[in-house]
Amino acid sequence: MRSASVMLRVWAVVSQCCRLSMALLRRRINALMNRVLLGTVPCEKMASDRVSSSGRKLVVGLGNPGMSGSRHSVGMAMIAALAQRLGVADQWKSDRQVSGEVIVSDYQDTQLVLLRPKLLMNVNGVSVAKAASKFSIQPEHIVLVHDELDKPLGKLGIKHGGSARGHNGVRSCVDCLHTDVMPRLRIGIGRPSGKTSVERHVLGRFSKEEQNVLSSVLEQSVDLLLTQLTEKQLQKSPPGGRRAAGRSKEKTPPAQEPAEGQTQN
Repeated sequence: MRSASVMLRVWAVVSQCCRLSMALLRRRINALMNRVLLGTVPCEKMASDRVSSSGRKLVVGLGNPGMSGSRHSVGMAMIAALAQRLGVADQWKSDRQVSGEVIVSDYQDTQLVLLRPKLLMNVNGVSVAKAASKFSIQPEHIVLVHDELDKPLGKLGIKHGGSARGHNGVRSCVDCLHTDVMPRLRIGIGRPSGKTSVERHVLGRFSKEEQNVLSSVLEQSVDLLLTQLTEKQLQKSPPGGRRAAGRSKEKTPPAQEPAEGQTQN
């Protein structure tokens, strides 16, 4: 019995090491793909740069192209809702230079560049870096909108820079921009229930019950983003790139009520 117990423990350790090795291997492959794709197409600057870089913001909906209805691509759904709010939903243009779809619009005294990458989530950062170069936008003026496992659906949060916290799309952006100062709007999707794997959960579509909540969540996300875009907190993320990760702060909107049917933790 003792021998069997020891063998089980050894097997558990070996299995854990194998999983860690595979995770590390995937990260290195993704990092290599980021570098290769980022170097394939030189990105030309805008011919007419009438707006100073400080008056322009890049808002990116992270996700997988062709999977806009999945939980992992809720960032793209939010960008579509933002375009609708700004009255420019029919103005998406494919831009090969940035490997994505782009809309340029104005909100108050800020020019907004909306971006939907056409690359897979794991290499979204390539599209973001190319757009930042083309439109002369500094990383601290780039807002990443993405899904968040650790928040239930109906919960939102602004995170001012810091680590990717396991999100492959954010990690790709950090790798390609060589800094982690980008503010993020995190939209909760909740963790899977039962024996459903995280991968299957995030790549799956929202259930009918979740879809009833989602429209309200997207409207609240747009409200929060537009409010934050006019505040200095979002415009001034901590300087210093990766060194700023330890000082990152998250701001959850005050008086944010859960959508109808949403239970609070």
